[in-house]
Amino acid sequence: MALRIIPRLDIKGPNLVKGIHLEGLRVLGKPERFARHYYENGADELLYMDTVASLYGRNGLLDLISRTAQEVFIPLTVGGGIRSLADIRAALNAGADKVSINTAAIRRPEFIREAARQFGSSTIVVSIEAIRRPDGNYEAYTDNGRGPTGVSALNWAKQAAELGAGELLVTAIHQEGTGRGFDLELTRSIATAVSIPVIACGGAGKVEHVGDVIEKGQADAVCVASLLHYHCFEELCSSSEDYSAEGNTDFLALRSRFSRVQSTTISAIKTEVHRRGYAVRMWESPQVTGEVMFR
Repeated sequence: MALRIIPRLDIKGPNLVKGIHLEGLRVLGKPERFARHYYENGADELLYMDTVASLYGRNGLLDLISRTAQEVFIPLTVGGGIRSLADIRAALNAGADKVSINTAAIRRPEFIREAARQFGSSTIVVSIEAIRRPDGNYEAYTDNGRGPTGVSALNWAKQAAELGAGELLVTAIHQEGTGRGFDLELTRSIATAVSIPVIACGGAGKVEHVGDVIEKGQADAVCVASLLHYHCFEELCSSSEDYSAEGNTDFLALRSRFSRVQSTTISAIKTEVHRRGYAVRMWESPQVTGEVMFR
């Protein structure tokens, strides 16, 4: 199967945000514009994650999902604040193809089985947000990386797969937003322990990091944010529209100058993955003129 490249769009209120270690969130702009840009430039799927939904016991993405689904025709996964079968149904009815669950699943694991039976395993993505402990083991966290659980991330991954999850989204919180690369040990330990696809997330700072987590971490898909967002922001800023009011442009200018993140494009990532001998999906969009995509 082709390796998937999935832009992650963290949402707070009406805005796309980005932070480090899932904290210190800064506004970048309107998520619909980024989503459309990624769709037009070869993304295989998209992930919307409400960063404060579980913390405040709400889910505010339905309108955004509906608007995005009218313009973006690739699979859309939605996470944050999914607490019940009714929440899943509402997200799917709004236009989502999958849902990502974390906090509610850890608090009541049977929720995974119920959701898989009701909507099918292929619809249910279990998000595992993990931090490396001093002893070298990994602990699963809830509430967008704010809530320690004392639960082993590896054991939880195995249980989630047994309960009927269709995929696992594995985020290394200690790497997220740093540009230092993925936690290859975390990804590999989970990918080799379960029989369902594992999506690696958290830490990409250059295209080689994506190749590494596929080759050495044995990920089936890669979810990236900073690596794409800053390049996308620059492209949108160069348009005829006044985009400066949408985000903290001073922060972004400093970020691009001093950050470890070497912003890039989806086609550059896919070229690197293909160079390492892995299949990637060819994209037929007319927006990707002059760039090569591979099967």
